[in-house]
Amino acid sequence: MSTPKSFADLQRHMTQKLRAADCDMAALDARLLLSHISGLNETQLALEAETPIPLGLDSAARTVTSQRAAGRPVAKIIGHKEFWGRRFQVSQAVLDPRPDSETLIEAALPLLPEAQDLQLIDLGTGSGCLLMTLLAERPMARGLGIDKSPAALHMARRNAHLLGLRARIALRHGDWLRGIKRTADMIVANPPYIERGQIDRLDKAVRLFDPRVALDGGGDGLGPYRCLIKPSFARLKSGGHLLLEIGAGQAEAVSELMTEAGFDNIEVKQDLAGRDRILQGQKSSRKIKKGFEK
Repeated sequence: MSTPKSFADLQRHMTQKLRAADCDMAALDARLLLSHISGLNETQLALEAETPIPLGLDSAARTVTSQRAAGRPVAKIIGHKEFWGRRFQVSQAVLDPRPDSETLIEAALPLLPEAQDLQLIDLGTGSGCLLMTLLAERPMARGLGIDKSPAALHMARRNAHLLGLRARIALRHGDWLRGIKRTADMIVANPPYIERGQIDRLDKAVRLFDPRVALDGGGDGLGPYRCLIKPSFARLKSGGHLLLEIGAGQAEAVSELMTEAGFDNIEVKQDLAGRDRILQGQKSSRKIKKGFEK
């Protein structure tokens, strides 16, 4: 293979190598990686297509292309990922924001009146993409993000600063809702839900580069739901909602846990691929169970 001379030539070389490594979106990945190392956006790359590449760019391209070919996700290489039209910083300490998780945003926004003071809680906040997207879309809302990983909280703080949300968000190190006394209009969570025995069978982009603590849902994948659903009922205001991301085949089991905790109006929402992705339930005043408010 000849040495690439222009930006277009370099992008073709990168795409060919990624296709040879069976990357599903080789052309897109190559464009994103080239944009990252060159500092040029997509429009600029098109305009500079036949411009000779600067000294050293070919070497940088080989480095990032080799990383992607080895399975490292593009977001983990370039350090950010788009979610609901906004850029979130990521690292190996957090899950990359995924398009499937936008289903939770779609389900949550109609339940959050725009002209109303709202209190939100995000459990296992990670990069903060769920909570911060909701806060950005609802300017009168305030939120609390909780995570057990100090490194994840560091990333969330960076994102809150970059998105101009630090005045409306608190970030706390903690284990789900343990020790939390405040109440909320909505609680959201994308907890670990992979069965422990299945993690080593996941795609290498996930099992090698995502934090295991954000994947491991215990022996049956339901451990975190058992820990957070009943306390969430206690911390929700009357009429408040709990929205949870779930894994494949978990809708019935998690729905039962929500029903046992006292939730009403439980609904399943599908993602764009038609898979059960979100469970939402409401704390109706007529179903508040004695003892949950302690």
